[in-house]
Amino acid sequence: MTQSITRRLLLQGAAAASLMPAAPALVLAQAAPIRLGPLVPLTGAGGSYGPIMARAMRAVVDEVNAAGGVLGRRVELSVEDDQTNPEAGVRAARKLIDVDKVSAIVGTWASSVTTAVAPLCWESKTFLATVSGADSITLLPHQGYIARTQPNTTLQGRKFGEFALEQGAKRVFFVSPQTPFQKSQFDNITLAVKAKGGETGALIYDDKKPSYRSEVDEILRFRPDALILGGYAPDTTVLLRDLFRAGFQGRKIAFGYSVNQKLVESLPAEVVQNIFTISPSSDEASGAYARLVKLIGVANPDPYTTQVYDQVNLILMAIAAAKDSSGTAIRDTLRKVSQAPGGAKVDNAIDGLKAIAAGQAVDYEGASGPCDFLDSGDITDSRFRYEQVRDGKIALVKIA
Repeated sequence: MTQSITRRLLLQGAAAASLMPAAPALVLAQAAPIRLGPLVPLTGAGGSYGPIMARAMRAVVDEVNAAGGVLGRRVELSVEDDQTNPEAGVRAARKLIDVDKVSAIVGTWASSVTTAVAPLCWESKTFLATVSGADSITLLPHQGYIARTQPNTTLQGRKFGEFALEQGAKRVFFVSPQTPFQKSQFDNITLAVKAKGGETGALIYDDKKPSYRSEVDEILRFRPDALILGGYAPDTTVLLRDLFRAGFQGRKIAFGYSVNQKLVESLPAEVVQNIFTISPSSDEASGAYARLVKLIGVANPDPYTTQVYDQVNLILMAIAAAKDSSGTAIRDTLRKVSQAPGGAKVDNAIDGLKAIAAGQAVDYEGASGPCDFLDSGDITDSRFRYEQVRDGKIALVKIA
């Protein structure tokens, strides 16, 4: 009897010991997960960007979960497609907030989608991290529940106007569909151009039309020596064809998200030759950028992908620093990990979480840049990438 009891106790002890190494993983699996909601354009005008944005966010989360999660909890993503459409974005955001119970919605791309979704976020105290640029977004009564890594259109408009002047332009025309950033973009282009004695004109068009021949006639009546294209890829494709047929010979300057490699390859080389593009520039010399490239296996990730990579890193560190995964905790703690004075410099959540666990302040330096935020939610500064279409390829002109 004694031997039987002893043997049974030994077996129980051995079984318990065999379970000990797996205990942290078991705890991580059983604790309530932290849920984040990537809301990105998997389809629609922004559909070429959303899939890789979601992939970058997934890479961060997988890496963090493999290292033990955040606050002993697994991080889960509920990815939704906003279809680059405000109505679809609102439906998806409702699901993320009401059903998935996410702490933060991450990565909204089109300004119209962000504008539509933002009230749902501040009303539910869900944090919103966006890559949209319209000035109006951070002028909303968002109560601090918005942060964006994309420079606003006050800054972008000035950059477009200044670049047109650098190209020798005196008469600059801005053509765009109706968007939340259209007016601010044009106003700031005009400020830059008129400060140097130039003239500007503008035209708003319907982005669903199959032809813009009448709009092109109006553009040509202005006699522009530089044309700034403010649309998305589908309507810009149509407009470029009509400009070529009409024989427009002036400079063409577009957003980098519109005239991308996919658009360039879809049109005859002579239609797109020499178009300039301007985009916020990622920090390609940073450790965070190199880490992102390795994680997702993409040699030159676009600015929106680098931005959402930074957003997820920052949100997870903010949760760890606050010891709370609520949207309010993220709001109140984000700047303590993005720009803490004298904080430990980190470029990824893994190192940041270790520093936070050791009681250190953190200053994150991201793949998209410094990621320092004003009280409004805007980033403090950004560099820009200037490129040009040459022989069917988009070539770098400068980063400034």
